[in-house]
Amino acid sequence: MVRFERRELDQILRIYSMMVGAGEWRDYALDHMKDRAVFSVFRHSSEVPLYRIEKNPKLARRQGAFSLISASGQILKRGHELANVLKVFDKPLKLVASR
Repeated sequence: MVRFERRELDQILRIYSMMVGAGEWRDYALDHMKDRAVFSVFRHSSEVPLYRIEKNPKLARRQGAFSLISASGQILKRGHELANVLKVFDKPLKLVASR
């Protein structure tokens, strides 16, 4: 079975706690399967996950073992290192003024 290592879970839970504090996320689920490990993030536990952070060792030599997937199934970021994949959440949203 594929599992997240302690260091990887620490990185994920750091982002999770930041987003819970901001009121964006409310629940999560961890799934460990034969071929991959998945950390799903929910706004409400009865909904579809907002994001899935997946670890798939089969893709480690190609596109990277880690991927961030949106609720629609779109892959937002892939990489060999989890920290680089999670940088998507570090970028603050900017207000764009219209003219």
